Amino acid sequence: MLEECMAGLNLKRGGVYFDGTLGGAGHSYEILKRAPESTLYATDLDDYGIARAKEKLGEFEGRFTILHDNFKNFPAYAEREGIRPDGVLLDLGMSSFQIDDKSRGFSYLAGDKPLDMRMDKRVSFTARNVVNEYSAKDLARIFREYGEEKFAEKIAKNIVAARAGKSIETCGELARIVENSIPAKFRYEGGHPAKRAFQAVRIEVNGELSGLYEAVIALARLLKSGGRIAVITFHSLEDRAVKNAFRELETDCVCDKSLPVCVCGKKKEINVVTRHPITAGEEELKLNSRSKSAKLRIAQKI
Repeated sequence: MLEECMAGLNLKRGGVYFDGTLGGAGHSYEILKRAPESTLYATDLDDYGIARAKEKLGEFEGRFTILHDNFKNFPAYAEREGIRPDGVLLDLGMSSFQIDDKSRGFSYLAGDKPLDMRMDKRVSFTARNVVNEYSAKDLARIFREYGEEKFAEKIAKNIVAARAGKSIETCGELARIVENSIPAKFRYEGGHPAKRAFQAVRIEVNGELSGLYEAVIALARLLKSGGRIAVITFHSLEDRAVKNAFRELETDCVCDKSLPVCVCGKKKEINVVTRHPITAGEEELKLNSRSKSAKLRIAQKI
């Protein structure tokens, strides 16, 4: 949803922008290209992605700063540096190069590659830790909540049984356990049977949902008056966090209506631009099947 994002940010010459999910720098490149004399700050946890992004953005040298960090930490950095963006963009989906590089262990098609799934290789905690150390109860919880997996309990039970003999080390081993845990008649509904379980483990390894609601609120509050925040989500829990954050920021006085004056002090901080999330159009879906679950929400700082 590149065009929708660029339009939603309402780009302007000389603006200050923050791309919290740099990835392959596709969005960052377009921001710098379409907003002449603008300045961009960006964060990413993937060192390989950062190296690729620096190369892609080379023609804009001097106009961008890339931080090897989580976007959730940017508000503190911005406060220290006195940065007030005109626009904030978060694309919470996985980068294609992360999925396609099977050595990273993100994919259920990665075969004999080690279970990893770390976006930030400086962290020691991997998918192997989740799969081999979590209890059946905790495994079922993450499969159910983060993967929306109907057979969460069965998958968790079979993982625990399998690792009793030897630890589960590879993507292929985990994929086979998941596949064999789902009844045959449901096995290939909605794509590969291991897709949801792998998504759940990835979210757990990288703490993707932890602090998201708070980060969206903090980033929106950083904006200059009239600035825009645009967030693309790919999971119902992500979308709910963004929706609730926008709702909180858009809410005015919450005092009992019987009171003659406001005593709570709460003021409306944003106007939500997208009353309903924007989804991918037919052309984009043809070009990129991964955009099927994407939802874009946009708000403007008052």
